[in-house]
Amino acid sequence: MGKTKGGFTLPGESGYEELTLQMAEKWGADVIRDSDGTELSPEIINAGYGIYSTICIIRDHNEWAKKNPDKLQQTFLMTDPVVASGDTVTIDLMKDFFAEQFKINDSSESKEYWQVFDRTADKEITGWTYSDGKVTIKNAQPWHKYTVNFLAWRIWEEISMYNHTTNNWDKEHLMQIDPRYPETREYMLSWLKNWCETHPATTVVRFTSMFYNFVWIWGSNPRNQQRYSDWGSYDFTVSPPALKEFEKRYGYRITSEDFINKGNLHATHMPAPQSKLDWMEFINDFVVDFGKQLVDMVHEYGKKAYVFYDDSWVGVEPWGKRFKDFGFDGLIKCVFNGFECRLCAGVDAVETHEIRLHPYLFPVGLGGAPTFAPGGNPTREAQGYWKNVRRALLREKIDRIGLGGYLSLTLPFPDFNDYIEKISDEFREIRDFHTDGKPYILKPRVAVLSFWGSLRSWTCSGHYHEHPEVDLINVNEALSGLPLDVKFISFDDLKEKGLDGYDVVINAGFAGSAWSGGSEWADVKVIETLTKWVYNGGVFIGVNEPSALSGGDTFFKMAHVLGVDKDMGEKICHGRYSFDVENPSIVVDGTKIDPRRGIYLTDSDTKVLMADDIHPLITTHPFGKGQGVYLASFKHGEPNNRTLLNLILSAAGEDLNQNYLTDNPYTECCYYPADKKLVVINNSDKEQTVTVNTESGVKTFTIAGFDSEITEL
Repeated sequence: MGKTKGGFTLPGESGYEELTLQMAEKWGADVIRDSDGTELSPEIINAGYGIYSTICIIRDHNEWAKKNPDKLQQTFLMTDPVVASGDTVTIDLMKDFFAEQFKINDSSESKEYWQVFDRTADKEITGWTYSDGKVTIKNAQPWHKYTVNFLAWRIWEEISMYNHTTNNWDKEHLMQIDPRYPETREYMLSWLKNWCETHPATTVVRFTSMFYNFVWIWGSNPRNQQRYSDWGSYDFTVSPPALKEFEKRYGYRITSEDFINKGNLHATHMPAPQSKLDWMEFINDFVVDFGKQLVDMVHEYGKKAYVFYDDSWVGVEPWGKRFKDFGFDGLIKCVFNGFECRLCAGVDAVETHEIRLHPYLFPVGLGGAPTFAPGGNPTREAQGYWKNVRRALLREKIDRIGLGGYLSLTLPFPDFNDYIEKISDEFREIRDFHTDGKPYILKPRVAVLSFWGSLRSWTCSGHYHEHPEVDLINVNEALSGLPLDVKFISFDDLKEKGLDGYDVVINAGFAGSAWSGGSEWADVKVIETLTKWVYNGGVFIGVNEPSALSGGDTFFKMAHVLGVDKDMGEKICHGRYSFDVENPSIVVDGTKIDPRRGIYLTDSDTKVLMADDIHPLITTHPFGKGQGVYLASFKHGEPNNRTLLNLILSAAGEDLNQNYLTDNPYTECCYYPADKKLVVINNSDKEQTVTVNTESGVKTFTIAGFDSEITEL
């Protein structure tokens, strides 16, 4: 690959002008951006590059926030349970929470929404009093547990808090203001107008993001400092005005307990009650309506508006029905993995799709291990991330890549700068192939079935490293680089639209989760529709506890299709079908599947393709003209990814050795018919030899670790 330019956003840094311009040339950048905690000097701004300016419209307003402390953002919190040893119990509301993040809102309009519960008896208590940060309950029942739901101001913006503690900043804590209040909206519009007028060189305003951050609750105990985090949660959007507006619009009062949910909250991993769905719609409408005013203002000043799909993204919903109403010109997503690239690339409501690569240019990474610090190896990290990302880039077009953070930290790591130069050129060549036409895909059309459907396309609430145990996030990562047409559907989609447009349906998750479906499987129409579709030739692939729901004759409601079920204790005295392992060629050497206790065969026609002693790990089962496929678990990785592809192709009646598939599971390829270009990638750190059948004959390649090769057919 030759040296190319464009499609790269570089983080500039005042005081390092020479380095900034040198790396801009080396990496082929056409845009320079600022990052949180950095500034761009006039020398950089006037160097002839496009300029991205990062604004977080809800923070960096401390002077106004201090004058308007009642306009800060809020959340409901629940105290840890306190056991009453007598007839009086006192609960310190802030005892278990990070005092630098939260402050009790004990105003009268706030206390209207407080609730106290006897959790042992599962009932609300009304006879309580509040004073000096504590709630006292008299006439308590000894040996019962009591908790308090209360509203708290968020006095330190969470991303600023993370960046501050990660980089040991010695600066003022940033607060977040809430646009739910008319005074805040008026201030924001005035501030943005002035900002646009005083930043004439800015070509793109990068909103980071809009108004409400994903939930990130820190505690006072260092052994459990991060008590709760959910990338898709809406808990940080509450306030008395919002709660009152919601009641007026929807006709019912939403309570603190609707959010707290006995202390469990409503993680995105779980199916949502109607109150949460209504609240999400309510917040999404508000964020879009006011957000559009800000975007329109940016456009009035001749600038483009991009939104960063992380941080304060809640309510933005790029895969939602209203995202297009914002009028954004671009979408930016920070990525560690391939599914995050597909998440960004698949949003059709913007012109430009951009990803921010990792590692971030910070001394340490998200896990606290050194990156651009003594003991760190950022080049190795970049190779691992690029390996995951590149698979997805081959499948769907991303327009731009970039980095964020402190460019000066790369000075001791020249090999990192060389590697970024290499992958920048590789990215631009892949991108240009997409411009000329779509890549070749195989026949099976795949639908991923979950509670959230298309709204959560290509994601399971956050980055992979935050939830590696979630089977569906692993399935998504595998699918992100496979040569297949993949869509995400909900149970309503299944019932209302049917499955005629698909050949394979995948349902993956633990019992009761949003990904498996939970109570959605209680709907007979779901089972009827899916059963008929498989009988007529479809393929149903279940992972972990697919279609799981307690009650009835089976735990897996699709056990009749899968040929396996899970014993929850009821069948402990029943006999089990014995089995032999068959068709090992479908299962690639090196495939690793964790067993699930209690999985048993329900049918003598069920074939076991992989097992761990008495535990079937991979099975197939004929059903009418179709087939059920079961995997006890799934973790993405080269052999596992290829085994999943083999299972999809085999069950759908497709050849495993057809054109444009590599014969080495540690490699993959992608063919672009318009350019007649074949890209072959090595996903391992070791040299690999690979053969590919093409319409032009058999091609053989030897590719260095993490490298790629492009050839014209």
